[in-house]
Amino acid sequence: MMRLDHLALSALTLEDGVAHVGAALGVTLAAGGQHPHMATHNRLLGLGDVYLEVIAADPTAKRPAWPRWFDLDRFSGAPRLTNWVAACDDLAAELAAGPEGLGLPMALSRGDLRWTMAVPPTGRLPFDDAFPALIRWDGAVHPVQRLPDSGLRLLRLEIAHPQAAALRRALAGRLKDARVVIVQGAEKALRASFSTPAGTRRL
Repeated sequence: MMRLDHLALSALTLEDGVAHVGAALGVTLAAGGQHPHMATHNRLLGLGDVYLEVIAADPTAKRPAWPRWFDLDRFSGAPRLTNWVAACDDLAAELAAGPEGLGLPMALSRGDLRWTMAVPPTGRLPFDDAFPALIRWDGAVHPVQRLPDSGLRLLRLEIAHPQAAALRRALAGRLKDARVVIVQGAEKALRASFSTPAGTRRL
C-alpha cells in the first residue's frame, strides 16, 4: 500500500518558489537542504501528516550527467505544483505492481534523513508526471517530525489528466486517501487546497 507523503512545487529558482508559496498561503517556509546527486535544493512546509516541498535546480552545484528528478531540467514558466510523492514500506513490490517507467531505487540521504526513492532514468514519471514518485523512508526519522507546524492542513489534492480513468486504475487498491482526487482534464495539472487561519487557500 502507498500513502501520501508530500507535494512538490517546482520553480526556476528556489527564491521564486518560496515567494510564490508565501504569497499564496501566507506562510514562511522552513529550511530544507541540498541534494548533491541531483544538483537540486529545497525548502519545506509542515502540513501535519504530510509536507510541501519547494524544489529547484541548485545554481551552486554542477549539473549532473543524468536527468534531474521531477523533470526539472525541462521545467519552465511560473512556480507550480508538478508532482506528488507516495511513501510505501515495500518499494520493490510497489514498483513491480506499478506502470512502466517508475524508475530504479536510489538510496539517498541528507544529515540523518535516509530514504530510497524510485527515480526514472528520463526524470519523468508515468502519466506525464501525474503518477506519484515512490519513496521509502529508511529509519525512524521523517521530515514532518522536524518541521515547525505551519497550522495549515491539506484538504484536497486534485490531479487532472487526459487519461484520468487509466490513472485511477493504476492507483486502484494501492492508495486510500480521500484527499487525493483524480479528475479529467485537457492536460496534466495539480491543484491543492489547504485550510489556513485565514480560510481556504490554494496552489
